[in-house]
Amino acid sequence: MINDKEKELEKELDKEMKKEVETFEEDIIKEEEEKEEKEECGCGCKGHGEEKGSCCCEKEEKDTEEEIGKLKAEVEDWKQSYLRKQADFQNFTKRKEKEVEELRKFASEKIITKLLDGLDNLERAISASEATKDFDGLVKGVDMILGQLKGIMETEGVEPIKAEGKYDPMYHHAVMVEDNSEFEDDTIILELQKGYTMKGKVIRPSMVKVCKRG
Repeated sequence: MINDKEKELEKELDKEMKKEVETFEEDIIKEEEEKEEKEECGCGCKGHGEEKGSCCCEKEEKDTEEEIGKLKAEVEDWKQSYLRKQADFQNFTKRKEKEVEELRKFASEKIITKLLDGLDNLERAISASEATKDFDGLVKGVDMILGQLKGIMETEGVEPIKAEGKYDPMYHHAVMVEDNSEFEDDTIILELQKGYTMKGKVIRPSMVKVCKRG
């Protein structure tokens, strides 16, 4: 009888021990789960990064920050490059404006240099006529100088406008009108001042008297 009771006690003890072991194991598992929940980040990765206990989101954030830094550096490089090109363009514009201003200032230098020869000849002709009192020679000298000046004008593409025949407002400027039976209506009667074209462009229209029949 005693042996039977001892066996029953042993069974009871075994049950209690097993129950306590199971409870202990459950507690350990529960503690591990609570620990993992504490380590879990917002993305739910539970710290499964490349390093033990690290979060994959931390690596992604680090990569994102590095990418943003690179983009900021590129933007700064582009900004500095733009500022340099803008400064270069401004300097180029200033140089060109200065060159254009110089061209405008000395555009007539070539023609003036040619006219100086005619001026020199005219002064010499006047001096010679005053010394010799040869006014006929002065007239011939002036006529030669006039031819020289006309030659200079021709080389520059300057040509006189014909002021005869039909009146053309593109080339003629009517400053007087006259009812003249010897001329047809809108016909030029008299040229009052010569007009000129330069390479086809009218630089000064002829001043004329035009017939207007009443």
